[in-house]
Amino acid sequence: MKKNLVFIGLALVMVILFSGCADVSTVCPAETDTLYGFWYGLWHGIVAGFAFIGSLFSDDIAVYAVNNTGGWYDFGFLLGIGAFTGGSSSARR
Repeated sequence: MKKNLVFIGLALVMVILFSGCADVSTVCPAETDTLYGFWYGLWHGIVAGFAFIGSLFSDDIAVYAVNNTGGWYDFGFLLGIGAFTGGSSSARR
């Protein structure tokens, strides 16, 4: 048991150390573009699965809009994700 905890602790430290080497992109160009609101959030939530697959092959495709209006965009995004995946009704089956 103690051996497993040491291994998990070392793995966690390695992940944290290597995450410091992650690439950082600037947000400044996105701040001057159009702000995305509820309806764009809803649409981005609906197409999030396809956007994720596309983002694996292209750096120009993003799953989530950085320049959004905040809470309303997030609410629409979550509704879109729920509508596409079936929401909580699919978990009941």
